[in-house]
Amino acid sequence: MYDTIFFDLDGTLTDSGPGITNSVMYALRRFGITVENRESLYPFIGPPLLDSFQRFFGFTEEQARQAVVYYREYFSAGGLFENSVYPGVPEMLGRLQSAGRRLWVATSKPEDFARSIIGHFSLGCYFEGVCGAGMDGTRTRKDEVLRYALGLSGAVPARSLMVGDREHDVFGASVCGLDCLGVLYGYGSREELNAAGAKYIAAGVGDVAELILGAGS
Repeated sequence: MYDTIFFDLDGTLTDSGPGITNSVMYALRRFGITVENRESLYPFIGPPLLDSFQRFFGFTEEQARQAVVYYREYFSAGGLFENSVYPGVPEMLGRLQSAGRRLWVATSKPEDFARSIIGHFSLGCYFEGVCGAGMDGTRTRKDEVLRYALGLSGAVPARSLMVGDREHDVFGASVCGLDCLGVLYGYGSREELNAAGAKYIAAGVGDVAELILGAGS
């Protein structure tokens, strides 16, 4: 059923929580805000940063844009590699690749950062392309990234699948005519993914390939 699979990055391929939350903490400190509970910043993992600073801390758009600049100061200096590949991800990607599926990354993270992370963790051999946001703040919503990825890949939406851990992955896929497989080992809950309309739910990394290949049988 699905010949092209688009993977989210944060919370789906890699556990990027430490680097993202450290970068958010750094940005907030530049505004005189100290956050003691790291887990309270987990909602920043996945959605566009500009939206998150406004939503969770009441920043104006101007303040949020400056916060993103501060965030990138820390992130680009090393925060992007305060990160780890989820156990079993390379094996899962390899199995899908061997089964003839085309694999792409579709993330709201700036594309330059996403490419660096994929390269750092030697995952590039599995993907035909890495698609992300522009450094200038364009193409940050998941539907915008997916339209961009669909255009580059030439994939047919009805035969494509989005894999991600947050509701915005599901919503973005739906806007573009794709089904979505939600994963529970990342930063979203079963309730969040079900409410958003995920067609499939994978509890662990090992379930992802089973569900995708089973959908085509």
